[in-house]
Amino acid sequence: MIAGEAQYNSDTRRSKNLEKAVENVTTDKDIEASPAFWRSQEMLLLQQVTGLMGKDLTSDTVLNEMLHLLSELLGLNRGRIVLFDEASEQARIRYAYGLTREEIKRGVYGLDEGITGRVLARGQLIIVQDIDKEPSFLGRVVERVKLPPGPVSYIALPIMIGQKVIGVLATHRIRMRARPLTDDISILRILATMVGQILHLRAYIREKTEALEIRNQQLVRALETRTSRYGIVGSSPQLLQAISELERVSNSTASVLLLGESGTGKELFARALHLASPRQDKPFIKINCAAIPDTLFESELFGYERGAFTGANTAREGWFEQADGGTIFLDEIGELPLSMQTKLLRTLQEGTITRLGGTREIKVDVRLVAATNRDLAVEVSQGVFRQDLYYRLNVIPIHLPTLASRREDIPALALQFLNRINQANQRNVSFDATAIERLQAHSWPGNIREMSNLIERLVLLAEKPVLSARDIEYFLPALGAKTSPVAAARSAPATDFNHDLVRPYVAVSSHSADELVHAVERCGGNKSRAAQMLGMTARQFNYRWKKLQT
Repeated sequence: MIAGEAQYNSDTRRSKNLEKAVENVTTDKDIEASPAFWRSQEMLLLQQVTGLMGKDLTSDTVLNEMLHLLSELLGLNRGRIVLFDEASEQARIRYAYGLTREEIKRGVYGLDEGITGRVLARGQLIIVQDIDKEPSFLGRVVERVKLPPGPVSYIALPIMIGQKVIGVLATHRIRMRARPLTDDISILRILATMVGQILHLRAYIREKTEALEIRNQQLVRALETRTSRYGIVGSSPQLLQAISELERVSNSTASVLLLGESGTGKELFARALHLASPRQDKPFIKINCAAIPDTLFESELFGYERGAFTGANTAREGWFEQADGGTIFLDEIGELPLSMQTKLLRTLQEGTITRLGGTREIKVDVRLVAATNRDLAVEVSQGVFRQDLYYRLNVIPIHLPTLASRREDIPALALQFLNRINQANQRNVSFDATAIERLQAHSWPGNIREMSNLIERLVLLAEKPVLSARDIEYFLPALGAKTSPVAAARSAPATDFNHDLVRPYVAVSSHSADELVHAVERCGGNKSRAAQMLGMTARQFNYRWKKLQT
């Protein structure tokens, strides 16, 4: 939209020069040549307009330049596009060329008011051959003294979308021009149709864009609500995918197997599944299978009757009975002894348990969520995990992303851990931008658990309130380091076993007999310390050690 007197004066000078040039076409030779000239001008105008349409329909440049080209190439001056506003029931000049800001402001019309209002109301072309002789011509926008002397015509065409009139395309025309009026009408009809299409597409694009923005805002709020509801921090695609899978199966009763590396937050996801399910008001029981001795598994899971063993003075409900109606989470299920695997399978198939020392079957309604960082398929092939139980557990597998695969979540996670640990220890330690960048660059083999432990250590040992990348570098291994736990243990002195070495799970065949023997020898025969040195639990080490003896 043209604004400012300087622009108006410039436009007026160009228009007057073109009008004079057209009016000077008086010889027969010039008249014969003019049709081809005007056709080339029309083609140039359409070419320029369609080119602009192809670049950006949402910009006002297309419509403003269309009016500019009408004046410069065809001599149809002071073009304006008037659009109707249903809210105010008035039409206003929205785009113009050759009009000042004040003239544009005066271009307001009601339905059937003046020529422009009549075109709006009736949807028909109106041609005023001489504005000085037409009583209904308002002359509201441009004062007559500012127009060229002699007869001036006014052409107004409806702009339509479908069968609805949405505006008017109008121009002034000098009558003493060597160009037929019908040619001007033809090109203006084409342009009015193009304006209607442009405005229709712009409205459609705007509507779809606004709908998408609203939808995106709703999704963002929903995702933030979902993650905050479950206590899960982050918004990376991998994390949201895992949550989406979790929610899709939340209403079923099928067993869920959470897979992923150690420290990826399996317990948090298991609780999220419980909270998303209809069982959310019922008990959520979590059990770490690696922490229960083999001899106590049955009594812990299924309970016992009075007198079942020495010291059993009263009957006791097991974890399955306590979880009745709710969810039971068996973490590190790969540590379950073979004898218990059979009994667990029976419980899952029949929905009943029998207490240790009892004969009565007790009906239980429990949703099982299991987790492991081991490859149970490999365990099945090696005969240390029942195949039928594996199939029963693996009905709905959900893979949890590693921290390294969701680096965009690291800043939020780090700040959450920092705030929590600061509050717990009454400290006020913070990270600067370089520290956050260094945390994002770390490979995090121990995932979220490693980050939590690291930040707790940083907070407790910090000697200043704001830590930088240089301050935390000492606590992090070199970027890209791939030293295995075994190699690290061999190169470290025997007194360093208790430092926070990241110990990801390794397969059963990961350690040779020589490595196990060497570890025991270095630890003076202490198998627990040897297991710790090799990055294993005591149960994992004992299982491998027993295999050596057979």
